[in-house]
Amino acid sequence: MRRSSKVLLGVVIALVAIQFYPVERGNPPTRFEVDAPPMVMEVLRDACYDCHSSETHWPWYGYVAPVSWLIAHDVKEARDHFSFSDWSSVENEAHLLEEIREEVESGGMPPAMYTLMHGKARLSDEQRLLIRGWA
Repeated sequence: MRRSSKVLLGVVIALVAIQFYPVERGNPPTRFEVDAPPMVMEVLRDACYDCHSSETHWPWYGYVAPVSWLIAHDVKEARDHFSFSDWSSVENEAHLLEEIREEVESGGMPPAMYTLMHGKARLSDEQRLLIRGWA
């Protein structure tokens, strides 16, 4: 067996082996949802809820390591920052709304990498204005 074949076999074995490393992909129960006008909620659900809520839709590639690790990490980090599904636990709502407004205004949220795979999450100028006005 040639060296390149051995390396390829090793890579394949490693990729299969890492599939058995468990990843938390649960959606905790919704405790208290954010109160926003229907048009704002529609935009938030399309652009924000997959990471910042208990309503994450886990895509098929979210079950394939190592991509699953990255997605699970990003969702956990986003929920730790804040969750629209646990809005009652927000200690300083005014500060968080200001942060949301700034992130949306600057284009920091939703992340460009996320919008590449999720076209509905791309915010139009009108949607950005809508969120900024609400926040």
